[in-house]
Amino acid sequence: MSNNENNENNESQNKELADNLENIRESGAIRIVTKSSRIHTLVIAGQIEGHYELPSQTKSTKYEHVIPQLVEVEESDEVDGLLMILNTVGGDVEAGLAISELVSGMTKPTVSLVIGGGHSIGVPLAVCAKKSFIAPSATMTIHPVRTNGLVIGVPQSFTYFLKMQERICDFVVKNSGVSKELLNKLMLETDELAADIGTVVDGIHAVEIGLIDEVGGLGNALRALHGMIKQKKDS
Repeated sequence: MSNNENNENNESQNKELADNLENIRESGAIRIVTKSSRIHTLVIAGQIEGHYELPSQTKSTKYEHVIPQLVEVEESDEVDGLLMILNTVGGDVEAGLAISELVSGMTKPTVSLVIGGGHSIGVPLAVCAKKSFIAPSATMTIHPVRTNGLVIGVPQSFTYFLKMQERICDFVVKNSGVSKELLNKLMLETDELAADIGTVVDGIHAVEIGLIDEVGGLGNALRALHGMIKQKKDS
């Protein structure tokens, strides 16, 4: 191989590395290529940012960064599956639910892994993949829809929140093994949280009630995703 070809290969590898680092910095995403499969890894961390920008010191995941990635994963011949890693406190309800609906509607293999926390609107995000995992030490907070700022004190406001909450509950029940009755019960508990109503469940409890499929870590999630990809290719 000539020196020119070596230089071109080095430049190509350097550019690919720089692109990967930029993707991680900007959108928490990286593309993993192995002999058997190509996996897109998406990290949803901090607070999910929706229609309003959060303060610069707040760690956030912007939904306008996530949605194009999901479209690319679904359409690209360069990607076989999606691994979504969650450590989120929640955030914008409509943005979180929109991302969840997109992942739920994908035809390619998808796996989610909750580490640290999958709170509030992070619950639909955790269950939207075809297979879900949670670390034993991770927790998930289940509570009713709430809002910050001005609320007009009329019956229509209450009805709006109830309808939004119903949409979220229906999505979680549809995409997991938890019953609607139990989910509503956990959501309205009054003796779990000091300044709110709701329930905090750990990894083992989340699996016991059918909210998450399995307790496991990164290795478990990757093995499951590789298995799903192989099964899809074989079929």
